[in-house]
Parts: sequence; structure tokens; C-alpha cells
Amino acid sequence: MAPRLFACFSRGSSSSERKTTADSATEEQRRAGPVVVELFSSQGCGTSTDAEDIATRLGLGEIVDVPVLVLAFHVDYWDYRGWKDPFGSSAWTVRQKAYVESMRLDTLYTPQIVVQGRDQCLGNEEGSIAAAVCAAPRFPSPTMQATFSKPSPMTLQVALSGPLRSKVDSAGANVMVALYQSGVVININKGENKGRLLANDYIVRRLEKLATVKDISMKKSVSGTITFTLWEGFNPVKCGLVIFIQNSSLHISGAQQLAIPDNL
Repeated sequence: MAPRLFACFSRGSSSSERKTTADSATEEQRRAGPVVVELFSSQGCGTSTDAEDIATRLGLGEIVDVPVLVLAFHVDYWDYRGWKDPFGSSAWTVRQKAYVESMRLDTLYTPQIVVQGRDQCLGNEEGSIAAAVCAAPRFPSPTMQATFSKPSPMTLQVALSGPLRSKVDSAGANVMVALYQSGVVININKGENKGRLLANDYIVRRLEKLATVKDISMKKSVSGTITFTLWEGFNPVKCGLVIFIQNSSLHISGAQQLAIPDNL
């Protein structure tokens, strides 16, 4: 079956209403930024492979007609099945548990998709994912400027400064920065996916907090510096950064993607 592109339109209105709605939606999309989609996955999970493929296509804009930033968090709780996911982390399991608690779910599971920190669905159900992305609120992207440096061969330093373009109330929010890696291909020789060649994109390798902010206007500038510890084989061409604003309810209200210079 050919890939489908889901358009995000409202239904049940007259032609004039649809035109007005479409014009408003177009203007809103000019102001609004991307939707953050988090995939909780594992190379040791047999049902996560389809979800990884969907995540790749979602990030490439092949599923929905709104901009999406995908972040794939590989959890570690399936490692006991025989294949230890080299990208699995207990920190990502803790992050998933926080979503399970905030959404009052019964259990952890993979593959799971979380949209803007507010909604979730099964990670290999393309239609459900598309519907959740289309229904998600969108916010203006931060317009932060970045300066990159490598103080040492295994260290990446990023200085960031600029407005968040989202109002933050007295409850506060964290400005988070994820370093991800794409284009990973690996042979699996144990576990549920034994004998398969898996391709993974948008794998979160590092997640750091740039700042905690509260009571700020949309125009308020925020600045800070983050230092990432790198890994053997780090290739800036296959990596990128995602900045996102997340409050204590885990809701995301703005995100920005940054490329990493390939001449570092």
C-alpha cells in the first residue's frame, strides 16, 4: 500500500466556513511551530520495529502535513530478553514512567508515542498517531541562536540565547535540549529481533536542561550554555538538537530544531 499523507482539516462545515477556517489555519501554522513526538522504544522489543519506521517517516513529513520533531527514547527494561539495546537508558525509562503517571496509565509499554507531552497512543498505529498529531496544540518556536565549540574531542559545548516566544507563568517550565542521532543501522543477533537488520533515527543520546524559567513574556530572552559528553563515532552530519519547553505537568509548549555544523 502506498504511504498516506494525513491532512489536518476540520469537518462538517460549509464551503465558505471551510475557506475561512482554512485561511485561519494557514495563518496559525505560519505562527505555530512543530509538534514534538516522543517514541519510547527498544531494539529488544519485537513490535517496536514498525514504530521506528513510522517515526522515521513522521520526521520526514511523509505522514502528516504539519511539522513534527521526533525524539526516540530507547528504554532498558527489555534488555533481559537477550538483546541489550546499546542506546537503552534507565533515564529514558524514568522519563516514560513520568508520562505514565501524569496520564494515569496502568503500565509501561513499548512502542509508545507521546505527543506534546499531553496525549499518547500505540507507536505502531499510524492512523492513531496521525490523529493525535493533528489534534495537538501548536506553539510558536523559540528563536534561539547557537554557538558551537568542541573544548575536547569528546565534548560538544553549545551556547544558546534568544526568546522562547512562549509565555511562562509563575508555575515555571524547563528549557530542555536533546541531542539526537539518526542513520543508525545495526544487526541484531539475540532476542526477539534476532537476525534482523534494524534502522533507527532520532535516537536521543543526551538530554540536558538549559534553564528553568518562570513569569516571563514571549519576548524575554533566555541564555545558557550546555556541555554534552560525546560518544565514539560521533558524526555531526547525522546528529541534531531539539530545544523544547516543558512544564511540571510535562506539557510541551514550543520547540526548535538546530543543525550541528559539520566542520566541528
